[in-house]
Amino acid sequence: MTQEYDLDTLAIRAGIERSQFGEHSEALYLTSSFVFENAAQAARRFSGEEEGMVYARFSNPTVSAMQTRLAALEGGEACVATASGMAAILSTCMALLSAGDHVVVSQGVFGATQQLFGNILSRFGIVSSFVKATDLDAYRGAMGPKTKLVFIETPSNPLTEVVDIAAVAAIAHEAGALLAVDNCFCSPALQRPLDLGADLVIHSATKYLDGQGRVLGGAVVGRKALVEEVFKFIRTAGPSISPFNAWVILKGLETLKLRMTAQSASALALAAWLETQPGVARVYYPGLPSHPQHELAMRQQSAGGAIVSFEVQGGREAAWRLVDATRMISITANLGDTKTTITHPASTTHGRISPEARAAAGITDGLLRVAVGLESVADIQADLARGLV
Repeated sequence: MTQEYDLDTLAIRAGIERSQFGEHSEALYLTSSFVFENAAQAARRFSGEEEGMVYARFSNPTVSAMQTRLAALEGGEACVATASGMAAILSTCMALLSAGDHVVVSQGVFGATQQLFGNILSRFGIVSSFVKATDLDAYRGAMGPKTKLVFIETPSNPLTEVVDIAAVAAIAHEAGALLAVDNCFCSPALQRPLDLGADLVIHSATKYLDGQGRVLGGAVVGRKALVEEVFKFIRTAGPSISPFNAWVILKGLETLKLRMTAQSASALALAAWLETQPGVARVYYPGLPSHPQHELAMRQQSAGGAIVSFEVQGGREAAWRLVDATRMISITANLGDTKTTITHPASTTHGRISPEARAAAGITDGLLRVAVGLESVADIQADLARGLV
C-alpha cells in the first residue's frame, strides 16, 4: 500500500497478502523452512535472484507482513524485524559500524542501551561519546572524522527529554554520519523521525507496537539500502523475530493509534494532577507546559505520549514506599501495555549503570516512572495517592 492512505488505514491494511484460501485475518506461518519446486528455484532463492521464502531465520510471510506494515506507518522504504528492541540496536551497529568508528549517543538513553554503547561495543573498538540530549552544541563538539552514527532516544527513558530530531539530523549529516532514532516512547502514531531527517528508526516492538505486554520484538526502519545492510547481519547472525511474535505485533499495530491517543490523554491528566500533589518534587512529561522542551515536543510529536516520570521527596525510601503502596498498578519495568505500570529506574532499568552515569542522566533515587495504560485515570490517581504521604 502507498501513502495515499491515512495512518489509521495503513495500520490495519498494509502488508496483507492473502494465500490461496483468501483468509481475512493475516495468516500465521509456523514453519522453519520452505519447499522449492526444483533445484534451480532453490538456487535462485538462495542467491536472491528470485524473490520468495527460504528459511525462517531471515524470511517468513508473517514477518514480511509485519515489516511492510511498520515501514508504511513510519514512512520508510523498508523494515527488518528482530527478536527484541536491543537486538535491533545491536544489529544496526554491527551492520553499519567497524572497529575504529565513533558513535555519538544522547545521554539518558535506556540503561541497556547505555551498557551496549558504553561497555560492549567498546570491546570491539567502537568508541562512543555520550552528550547532553538537548544540547545541540554538545553534538557539534562531539562530531569527528571517525563519527559514523548518532544515536538518540526521544523522548528519553525515563526523564522524557525531547531531542530536536531535525537539528541533530542536520548536524550528523554535515559530518557525514547517520542518525538513528529510538522511537519507542512515541511510536509512529505520535512521531515519525524519518520525516524530520532521521536515517533510521529503531523500535522495541515489545512496547507500544504490541501494546499488551505479550511478546518480545524489535525493528529497524529506513532507507532500503541501509535496512538491507542490517538484514544481511540478521540473516547471518540470527537475532530474528519469531513468526508468532511478528503476528502478535502485526495485530497490535491495528489499534496502535487508538491506544496511543487514549493513553496520551490519560498521561496528560495524570501529570497535571501529580504537579498539584504534596510530596511530589517534580514531574517530567512533554505535554506539560512546565516541561523544558514542551514547545519542541508539540512541534515534532502529535501528543505527549504515555510515560510520566516524577520525583518524590524523601529519596529511595519514599519512592519504594509509594511503589509498595499501590494495589492496582503493576510493579514491573516493562512499558507500553494497556495495564499501567510503575518502576523505580535507579534500581531497575538503570540499576546496572554506574552511579556517576545515573547522576549525569538526572536519574535520582526519588525518581519513579509510570507508563499509563487504559484504566480509568481516577483509579490510577487513587492508586498512586495511597503512597503520596
